[in-house]
Parts: sequence; structure tokens; C-alpha cells
Amino acid sequence: MSDARRPSRRRGGPPTVSGIVNLYKPRWESSAQYVYKLRGVYGERKVGHAGTLDPFADGVVIGCIGRGTKLVEQIMTLPKTYHTALQLGVTNGSFDPEQPFEPVEGATPCTRDNIEAVLTSMRGEVDQAPPAFSAIKIDGRASYKLARKGDDGDRPTKRVMIYRNEIVRFEWPRVELEITCGKGTYIRAIARDVGKALGCGAVCETLTRTAVGPFRMDESLRLGNSGKNEAGKPGRVFGGVVRVVDEKDRGDEETHDEEKFLLSVETAKEKIAAYRVGE
Repeated sequence: MSDARRPSRRRGGPPTVSGIVNLYKPRWESSAQYVYKLRGVYGERKVGHAGTLDPFADGVVIGCIGRGTKLVEQIMTLPKTYHTALQLGVTNGSFDPEQPFEPVEGATPCTRDNIEAVLTSMRGEVDQAPPAFSAIKIDGRASYKLARKGDDGDRPTKRVMIYRNEIVRFEWPRVELEITCGKGTYIRAIARDVGKALGCGAVCETLTRTAVGPFRMDESLRLGNSGKNEAGKPGRVFGGVVRVVDEKDRGDEETHDEEKFLLSVETAKEKIAAYRVGE
């Protein structure tokens, strides 16, 4: 595929391009709007996404193109891995940086052992109530719309799977965690529940999705117009697409071809079938 964009297929015709793209979404971008930029890159109007990220979060979002959209439901069931930083001793309604952090009165510093004990109790299948500021429906109305009107009470719980939750770094009042979890898990709800169990409050300060099943962030694509991504890491640009590369690969010869970043439906199925949690 050349750098020139393909013309979009005629309405009702078969897709000219099909597959999935492991895409990196920057912070403060809409997941859907960011994925839809792939229409211009691949010249195919039929584009969807297999799950979104909150605006404040960054990381892997899977774009599905053409016949790849048939894999959306299957990809959404894959476990997801996150790196998150929680700020302790504070709270707010959304449990993220979209609202001001409010100090919790009487909060006292906890220890690493205190946090470890809470995390241990939250592994495996657990009942989790989604945050009030979420898109779930309550009596047919979006929960976040009710929350904006002051209804920020408890939401119905559902069973979710926490495969792994480990401390990466801790220094009061900040703890960084690596979490691998199943479909429907809210990391902001984990922050809320950790803060409640510790008695000091907690807010999800940063959130990065580092993998969706076998699709890892270090292999993801970034959309942009320059040779470096937002973090200043060297990249290669062609047709509006940046591939993130390691420093050691900077001098390698590569063909600037957009197709190399598009996994075929068959290859995607094989990767999903071969994936096992923890690998």
C-alpha cells in the first residue's frame, strides 16, 4: 500500500481494507474520534473500536476495520493490563483528575503492608459497583448524567475478574499499581474501593492501558504529523501514521508501508486464540 490514501469504497460495496490496528490513544483524546482517524489513513469508512478509554487515560485501543469489525465483541472479552497511579488521602465524585481532588478529613498515612492486604482481598472474582460517573444505564439513563444532577449514590454491583494487582512503587501519598483484569472492570472503582478500605480515600491520578490481551502498547501505532510521539520517543512517519520504535531500532531499514501496521482478520484470530493471561 502506498502513502497515497485509497479512495473510500462505494456505499454498500465490500470493504477494500479489513483487519485490526493496535492503536495508542493519547490523554485527553476521545477514543472513538481517535479511532475514526483510521478512515483517512486506510481509505475505509467501516471502522469501529473494541472498547474505549476514559479521556484522561492513555494507551491501547483496538481499531477494527472492514471485516475486522466482526471481531469487536471477541476482543472486548480479552483481559486488559493497566499501569495506574493512585493518590491517597483525597477523593472526589469521579475518582479521576477530571474533578478537583478533595482532602479526606482525618486521613492518616498508611503502610505498604496495609495496601498489600487490601489488594490481596480484591483478587479473583469480586463484586464491583461502577463509578457514578460512568456510561452504564440506570433506568434507561446514563449514570454520569444522573451524577451531574447530584445522584452519585451506589450503583448495582457486578462480578468482575481481577487476575493481578501488584504494587510497582509506593511513597505516601502515591502508589503505582499494575493491574490485569477482565471485561467490565473499572480502575477508577478499584481506586475508590482501595481508598475506602484504607480509610483514607484514593483517586486515580493517571491511567495507562498497556495491553489488551496479546496486543501490547510497545507495539502500538500513533497517529501524528511529526517524527516523534508525545513522549519524544523516536518514531517513523508515513501517511499520517507514526510507528513507535525503540532507540536501538532507529537505524534499521524499513519499508514505509501502512499495511505493515494492519493485522489481517485471520492473523488477529490466531493471536487471540493463542493468548493466555500472564504470558
